[in-house]
Amino acid sequence: MFHVVQYQPLRLITQNSLSSMCLKLMLSRPAVFAQIWKSWFSSHSLVGNKNIILMGPPGAGKTTIGRIVGQKLDCPVIDIDDDVLETTWNMSVSEKLQDVGNEQFLEEEGKALLKFSASGSVISLTGSNPMHAAGMQHVKKNGIVVYLDVPTTVIMSRLKSMKVDRIVGQSPGISLKDILQFRKQFYKRWYDIRVLCGGDIAAEVVAEKVLDAVKRYQNSELETFISTRSSRSGRSMEKDSHKYFSDVVTEGLAPDGGLFVPERGLPKFTAGEWQSLIGATYIERAQVILERCIHPSDIPASKLAEIIGTAYGENFTCSKIAPVRHLAGNQFLLELFHGPTASFKDFALQMVPHIFAYCIPRSCNYLVLVATSGDTGSAVLDGFSRLHDTDKQRIAVMNFFPEDGVSPIQKSQMIGCQKENAWSVGVKSDFDFCQTAIKQIFTNSDYTGFLTVEYGTALAAANSINWARLLPQVVYHASAYLDLVHQDIIPFGSPVDVCIPTGNFGNILAALYAKMMGIPIRKCICASNENNVLTDFIRTGVYDLRGRKLIPTFSPAVDILKSSNLERYLHLITNEDGQLVTQLYNQLENQGHFQLQKDLLEKLQQDLVAGWCSEEDCLAAIHSVYSTTGYILDTHTAVAKVVADRLQDRTCPIIISSTAHYSKFAPAILRALRIAEINQNPLSQLHLLSSYSPLPPVHWGLLETLKKKGNEDHQVCAADMSMLMSHIETLIQNHFMKVF
Repeated sequence: MFHVVQYQPLRLITQNSLSSMCLKLMLSRPAVFAQIWKSWFSSHSLVGNKNIILMGPPGAGKTTIGRIVGQKLDCPVIDIDDDVLETTWNMSVSEKLQDVGNEQFLEEEGKALLKFSASGSVISLTGSNPMHAAGMQHVKKNGIVVYLDVPTTVIMSRLKSMKVDRIVGQSPGISLKDILQFRKQFYKRWYDIRVLCGGDIAAEVVAEKVLDAVKRYQNSELETFISTRSSRSGRSMEKDSHKYFSDVVTEGLAPDGGLFVPERGLPKFTAGEWQSLIGATYIERAQVILERCIHPSDIPASKLAEIIGTAYGENFTCSKIAPVRHLAGNQFLLELFHGPTASFKDFALQMVPHIFAYCIPRSCNYLVLVATSGDTGSAVLDGFSRLHDTDKQRIAVMNFFPEDGVSPIQKSQMIGCQKENAWSVGVKSDFDFCQTAIKQIFTNSDYTGFLTVEYGTALAAANSINWARLLPQVVYHASAYLDLVHQDIIPFGSPVDVCIPTGNFGNILAALYAKMMGIPIRKCICASNENNVLTDFIRTGVYDLRGRKLIPTFSPAVDILKSSNLERYLHLITNEDGQLVTQLYNQLENQGHFQLQKDLLEKLQQDLVAGWCSEEDCLAAIHSVYSTTGYILDTHTAVAKVVADRLQDRTCPIIISSTAHYSKFAPAILRALRIAEINQNPLSQLHLLSSYSPLPPVHWGLLETLKKKGNEDHQVCAADMSMLMSHIETLIQNHFMKVF
């Protein structure tokens, strides 16, 4: 009978009767049989000999959820409290705690865990088990540790209603909140998988989330990457050449010239999961979001936590990392300039070098190439120079920038950030040449093959064409929204608009990704300067470079005509039609323009609106905001402010991305503030700005960099591909050949 096979516990069915029933069902209802067999096999292969180990604070629901998971998998369920500790001690856990005290209890509990063994089971740990290192190492050897991450406020409410009085560490003068916060460090040390558990979520739902998380953990092949230019038929023929996160970090650009994107898209967070992060710190939010975007087989949770802690620990001047500041009316500034090089690029480039060093094979040296329109260069140089010495011996970076296309302070900063494994080269051209040259070098298999064979050196990219550059940017857009909720500006679920100064389309693409993941962003406003090719494109669907020449402006980071990351967005709205994307970009390359179909333009305009700002309006906005608030906008933020004023409808808050510190553009700022005498020395300019006691203060990192001697030393190269390749080869010889 069908219902017997579906519901009768498998362990009570004899082998002969099971075989007979399976045969009858297979012959009479093959589709149903296939579905049941697939479900049964999936559940039972999920565990195998491994244990699923549930870990979390007291009150997280480990016992209840463990029983539900065990029932679904039809495997033994072991509760350490009831089935191990109380059996071993012949007394209740609360009695034992009262009898021996906190420290001795932890030791006795750990000893009991060391004697315990099981396989193919669901195990619910106690809230204090993770505080005993040897015991956890023992139990983790044969299990997958699942952290039930429940907000502290929810745990406190549950424990209060349960009248729990047996928590290890509880004593007069120590609050329950302090105990729970103290324990988090131990939970974070041991888990393989995190499951977010909101306040009102049912145990059944959490159990399903646990099973889904374990399935994901055991199936890394589900999280592969494709090129924006790959066809669907081509993908099905290339199943043996899957690309994983580690691969795309290392390779940067796809072999066909496209950009890597996740084949199954980005993960979706429920409203409850986002709400559980409202009270979290920036680092905690980053950890949760990036764990869902990076498979643990590529970077385990513990290593990811180490990387995030290193990136955002002491390197940022503001403890909030990316604070949201009210500007005026319904406008808020997302301050992205508190990193060591004073721009939003630090968010990715304090992380990416460590991710890169972890992911690349040890058998090869790597030279990271980067093109910059201003801010990326110093951020890349600073980030890679902070690697461990052993990593610096095998990883170097070369930064190409337009020699006459960045601000004087940006140039001084890039040159001042040079270290033993990091160099800057000024190119006698514009950013578009630098970026195109790097793409051509990557797709020149003869040249890259020569470097590998002759010098044992592979090339990698650190521009926003590298997928790893985008993910940290998703975090700060999500965090900004959560901050507005935390500050009671809006309730969760209410929409916001974002306005972003845009050149290469990476920052605004990250906001669109945050929206896809569940952050209630209504419109993304693309703000251009006088190089307004993106504004025209978003308004008309025509991307036209014919007759356009790059115009140097006060906002050089968005002095870009070819926006690389736009390709990823077009791939998204074309439903991953790689052939169409290839056609569009071939036309752009060969004819200098392309046009979207009407239906695609309509889809694009559901997400994006756009405007542009003149040089005069940019300076006027800086002066106006300073006059009314005492706050100084940098030139890029001023571009966004002008466009936001024109395009917002004031029905919801708007978050303006403040992408750089004004200190980087001192001459333009001094001009905007109508200060007549401007000394040409960058350091003198910063001291002059500082004398006005501005908000925010002059950036300390820039001051320190500009104080260094020898900032004038750097290489300059003609706008010639062969010259660029010669510089690359010389650097490889000077660095890697000396090391080895």
